[in-house]
Amino acid sequence: MTTGTFDGVHLGHKQVIDSLISSAQELKGESTILTFFPHPRIVLQQNTKLKLLNELEEKIQLLEKTGVDNLVIVPFTKEFSQLTSSHFVRDILVDKLETKKLIIGYDHHFGRNREGSFKHLKEFGPMYGFDVEEIPVKDVDEVNISSTKIREALEEGKVKKAAVLLGYNYLLSGEVVKGKQIGKSLGFPTANIKVNNEYKLIPLKGVYAVLVHVNGVEYKGMLNIGVRPTFDESNSLSVEVNLFDFENDLYGQTLKIIFVERIRDEKTFESSDDLVTQLKKDEVNCIKELQ
Repeated sequence: MTTGTFDGVHLGHKQVIDSLISSAQELKGESTILTFFPHPRIVLQQNTKLKLLNELEEKIQLLEKTGVDNLVIVPFTKEFSQLTSSHFVRDILVDKLETKKLIIGYDHHFGRNREGSFKHLKEFGPMYGFDVEEIPVKDVDEVNISSTKIREALEEGKVKKAAVLLGYNYLLSGEVVKGKQIGKSLGFPTANIKVNNEYKLIPLKGVYAVLVHVNGVEYKGMLNIGVRPTFDESNSLSVEVNLFDFENDLYGQTLKIIFVERIRDEKTFESSDDLVTQLKKDEVNCIKELQ
């Protein structure tokens, strides 16, 4: 068993999960990850500015790919946050999940006010019949990866750096909704994406080369994140994607967008013609990145 939020399911997490799976096989048992939804900070910190790397469904799919046997998702509430570390161990880890070995990161805390620590677990282990293994600080530092570093990279538009830390390209999903048809009038029809999860991190404004999954089929495209400064004075953020070699209606469909590279900053243009000229250059640059 291991427990944590696992936002991003990045290479640092995978080190812990690999150790978990290996230990489970040695014990001839099953590997289990216990995680929480919603993210504890969203529940406990009012007006938090936290942005998440994964929506719940994304996290489930990523954890499934790791080969872990079981995933337990605990509904995180303010009431649950008041559970003491001893009750958490006894009632959940032991009574419900029959934990035989617990693997945790070196700085892991749990229970009310984060009172539980590796020291507490070492005391609880003999009482309830389970072993505890702590991932050494040197092993975690060698990987040198954290969800915070990945968020910072994406907020700076460094999607390639984020992909190296994650072990996969960052992705975003959303429903196609009616837009203002500006792209279509310019010869670059775009699908206007509504990201339903307000806590999902949207990378820095700009133009990106992307891959887009539509009904299981992958297309190349270019995506703009911004406020459409040449046309729009509302200052509302939009996410719009132009799919290459695609002409069908997308309204109401959910698209999965995979970020490959950031092409340029968002700009204000003097005229529609100037914008079209730039979009043609963007298309060429995106195709090069996606080859």
